[in-house]
Amino acid sequence: MIKVQNLRKSFGTNVAVDDLSFEVKKGEVLGFLGPNGAGKSTTMRMITGYITPDSGDAILGDHSIVDEPEAAKSIIGYLPENAPSYPDMDVQGFLRFAAEIRGMDGTERDKSVDHAIEVCSLESVRRQNIDTLSKGFTHRTCLAQSILHDPEVLILDEPTDGLDPNQKHDARQLIKRLGETKAIIFSTHILEEVEAACSRAIIIDQGRIVANGTPEE
Repeated sequence: MIKVQNLRKSFGTNVAVDDLSFEVKKGEVLGFLGPNGAGKSTTMRMITGYITPDSGDAILGDHSIVDEPEAAKSIIGYLPENAPSYPDMDVQGFLRFAAEIRGMDGTERDKSVDHAIEVCSLESVRRQNIDTLSKGFTHRTCLAQSILHDPEVLILDEPTDGLDPNQKHDARQLIKRLGETKAIIFSTHILEEVEAACSRAIIIDQGRIVANGTPEE
């Protein structure tokens, strides 16, 4: 489902990602673990097409992010670091806006929004402005926008960062449920997160893989 092939990216003389290769299958939640500055976010931005690799590729489904970016992006749901949103919108309005950007309208849009709200347990705050939400609900709202189009692949960059323990628990459980039918990459710098939510883990440091296995290993 996700096949990363020899990705490399430098910024000036700094090599952020150095010949990275790995795969993620459908039904698998891959924990992408490493210290701050290890190259996690840069890797995710290359996989999602936000930045172009110096070399290498990422194959999403049957599509190359380098050669077929539109087709590859159509099957990706992406939650960037810090869960960006439009704080002056209410939850439903933000999700409708995101759905329309993806080309949905009418019944298709409304069904997708209702489904995302249900999956992410947002019904109680559907009409509430995002800037009045707790961090937990804000993260759930941003995760909801990433699944509106029922993507086969989810890329989640530090999805529990800044949450309290109860909110982290809820987020992990939601990610595990979503991982039953999707291929998910979940980046973090906290080992506990990987043990709680992931079926497999990769540890990177200085842009290279230093370990690859189950959390128990």
